[in-house]
Amino acid sequence: MAMHFDLVDLRLMVHVADANSMTRGAELSFISLPAASTRIKNLEESMGVKLLYRTSQGVTLTLPGQAFVQHARTVLGQIEHLRGDMQEYARGIKGHVRVFANTTALGEFLPPVLRTYLRKHPDVDIDLRERLSNDIIRAVGEGQTDIGIVAGQVRTESLVSMPYRRDHLILVVNPEHPLAKRKSVAFGDTLDFDYVGLHESSAIHAFLRQHSDLLHRPIKQRIQVGNFEAACRMIEAGVGIGILPESAARRHAKIMDIRIIQLSDEWSNREMQIVVRNLESLPSFARELVELLVEDGTAADDADGADSDIPISN
Repeated sequence: MAMHFDLVDLRLMVHVADANSMTRGAELSFISLPAASTRIKNLEESMGVKLLYRTSQGVTLTLPGQAFVQHARTVLGQIEHLRGDMQEYARGIKGHVRVFANTTALGEFLPPVLRTYLRKHPDVDIDLRERLSNDIIRAVGEGQTDIGIVAGQVRTESLVSMPYRRDHLILVVNPEHPLAKRKSVAFGDTLDFDYVGLHESSAIHAFLRQHSDLLHRPIKQRIQVGNFEAACRMIEAGVGIGILPESAARRHAKIMDIRIIQLSDEWSNREMQIVVRNLESLPSFARELVELLVEDGTAADDADGADSDIPISN
């Protein structure tokens, strides 16, 4: 069976799937509707399978269509990687690693690791982005990123995963707050109070929103800030309460008048993992970054509990 694909066909199918519309898919692909219909018809004939169900309400993917779009996303993602890498080579940068991480890893654990790595690899460029763990899993699987760092109970599917660190979320309050004397508290019991939160694009904000939605209760976001330090300063000033990584809260509690309270919810204690699609297929400089992350996680486990001089509220 002769099968012929080109990038226009792949992009067209992805656009049609995303828009749930042949017309809109054609517009996004910058081709006419008749041309789009012809292209998809030729694809179906060359493969001997139907890719779309067409109705008056729009189009939906058949099972072969879903598989086609999944592979098309992977191929297009790799093409974008190729284009980006070639641009970096043209600029004189010899290597490029893409890393997606959750909020805690990005803000707390990665900076010293990446500093060490970049000092050893002055010819490597790193693209670091913050994402939710489930989005990271999908991005690694689809080839949109080389390395992912995820937290919590996420299915890594067929990806290669390695243990990294522990991500413990805790409640931070002002000493005069009604919850300040509690030893532990359930997340649901905190939703009666005003919150100091990270910006809406942060992964930790989206993570907390997911859990508040499960309780069918909103988070009363009084103010949004850009980082953990700013959040702790606002909490110290009595603006509201906040949920932060314990490592960040303990560090700032050394110089700020804030209280740290355990969350009783199981999801507050999360194991972090490093995930890659295939370790052997990564460039050597990317594998070296993975090895450095694994070493960092091992060292953190050995030193776990050393920075515990700020007591939990009781």
